Amino acid sequence: MVISIRPLGFPWQTSDPFLFCAHHDDAYPAGDEDMGPVASLEGRMIGQDFGGKDGWSMYHGHVVPGFPQHPHRGFETVTLARSGLIDHSDSLGAAARFGKGDVQWMTAGRGVVHSEMFPLVERDGPNPTELFQIWLNLPAASKMVEPHFAMLWGESIPHVPLAQGAEVTVVAGRLGDAVPPPPPPHSWAADASHDVAIWAITLDAGARCTLPAAQPTSSRTLYFFKGEALTVGEREIAAHAAIEVRPDAELALAAGDGAAVELLMLQGKPIGEPVAQYGPFVMNKPAEIQQAIMDYRRTGFGGWPWDSDAPVHPRSEGRFARHADGKVERR
Repeated sequence: MVISIRPLGFPWQTSDPFLFCAHHDDAYPAGDEDMGPVASLEGRMIGQDFGGKDGWSMYHGHVVPGFPQHPHRGFETVTLARSGLIDHSDSLGAAARFGKGDVQWMTAGRGVVHSEMFPLVERDGPNPTELFQIWLNLPAASKMVEPHFAMLWGESIPHVPLAQGAEVTVVAGRLGDAVPPPPPPHSWAADASHDVAIWAITLDAGARCTLPAAQPTSSRTLYFFKGEALTVGEREIAAHAAIEVRPDAELALAAGDGAAVELLMLQGKPIGEPVAQYGPFVMNKPAEIQQAIMDYRRTGFGGWPWDSDAPVHPRSEGRFARHADGKVERR
């Protein structure tokens, strides 16, 4: 059942059709008047702070933690906001604030520039922020589609109890009768035959469950990132790890008795095409990477319509999405 076990690094290594997964888990303090941390930033590599000093990082942010404007082409980002808030702004003029179980699914396609900032809106207490950002590849036929993002609001994402003390949050891929909101139309995940599944699995201490088999041609990996001990089939896993498993068999999972276990499962039919990557550009050939760089330098993928490289929305703003076509969603 278990094919291989690898230690977790940063970011997590993934298999085709995925490119990588970054897990951010930051215990931010209270926010100041600018929604940055009420704490000294001395001793941090501001603009390149990934060290986790005091339990949190600024990443590329200078005032508010996060990732100021940066380009993408040729793939998708799937951002699962487990706690805290994320402020999105992009070169299409779209914007969003999401968190608390929401998912943003963005198809970069032919090119988009966006920022992802983590506003610390609570002034009188901590601002814990945890998220996964998953990069999902696009096939050659879809790499130059129009950029698009979809919001999968937390209230619409199924939470499926599989057994006593076992629950699966179904971001992508059907689980029994549970069907999540659809991904963007040009996503590799939009075709059910591609068997893409993104499931967040929680097992209470001592809990057991069985996941259904996937298609035989899919890749399937479990990321064991919280908890003390996990059994996969007959294999005991005593340390956090990426666990590649056979897709064509039911998957028995059991948490140790000492603590709850949390897992992320990524599954899908491989795209099976060459991958050429340079930073935020993912294409099929090196020449296409050179073209992406030239296009970005020439056009800025539409330019940047915001006054700041790292815009944040007002502290009082709730969860919302304003799409490039002017449509507004509020939660």
